[in-house]
Amino acid sequence: MLGYILKRILFMIPTLFAISVVSFILIQLPPGDFVTTLAAQMSQQGDTIDPATLAQLRAAYGLDQPVWVQYWIWITKILFAGDFGRSFDWDAPVSDLLWNRLGLTFVLSFTALVVTWMIALPVGIYSAVRKYSIGDYAATFFAFVGLAVPNFLLALILMYLALRFWGVSVDGLFSAQYVDAPWSWEKAADLAQHLIVPVFVLAASHIASLVRIMRANLLDELFKPFVVTARAKGLSEWRLIFKYPVRAALNPFVSTIGWTLPELVSGATVTAIVLNLPTTGPLLLRALVAQDVYLAGAMILMLSVLTVIGTLISDLLLAWLDPRIRYG
Repeated sequence: MLGYILKRILFMIPTLFAISVVSFILIQLPPGDFVTTLAAQMSQQGDTIDPATLAQLRAAYGLDQPVWVQYWIWITKILFAGDFGRSFDWDAPVSDLLWNRLGLTFVLSFTALVVTWMIALPVGIYSAVRKYSIGDYAATFFAFVGLAVPNFLLALILMYLALRFWGVSVDGLFSAQYVDAPWSWEKAADLAQHLIVPVFVLAASHIASLVRIMRANLLDELFKPFVVTARAKGLSEWRLIFKYPVRAALNPFVSTIGWTLPELVSGATVTAIVLNLPTTGPLLLRALVAQDVYLAGAMILMLSVLTVIGTLISDLLLAWLDPRIRYG
């Protein structure tokens, strides 16, 4: 196992290098650059910028250099100085912009993940063990509803209901008086109250999906020979279920860690925009639209690193959880 881990870590290095190159090139594929986008925005407002000023701006931002030169400057600063560059759009260090939103994004996404697992796992087990019961039909109905309703639509419905019947605005993560206030118990309590709606919205579709996956996988395991043998030896039913078939059916849950880690950082972009959440998702979208290459490149690189690490963790947990899986 140790040799497998070391080999996977070594393979991560060229993988991440290739991802960084492809990401940086893809960001610059759309016609124009940040200066072009800035000029177009000013033109819509009735202002104009002369060509000489545009050329000066490109030189100041380093956009007049070839793509490979821009990439080399960017990646060497990251590797040797830990400097992700400066955002053109925000005129601020990329690191500061990321850290300002990363904490709240992680809290929101991690809370949604915990809620998802706490609900989906027991409901999926019950739905499989008591198949075709009233509870199973109810779980199936709500699962299909959760899969059918888009997150952003659910967010809009909850915002309307909260404002219509309770006169409460549920957008954002803080009340107006706590947005710029220093951290305190009152601000933490206000954050906890505002987390309820976005956590419910983010968890709804994931719960629906994982309930169906858990039910299907557990039904495949419940009647296999090793379960029948354990039952014949007199093992109690619920102990048997949790010790053997549930453990085998958990593989899909564990295998999702590969894309769960980047989700903890990126969050749901569309839902975050609808609910006006100060997370990293809208920040990445704005960077891509404005062709803010250093900010967008840093975020995509960070998500790629988390995906590769999450995949490694997922593979190792699968080998530990399921004795049928072995790596040479």
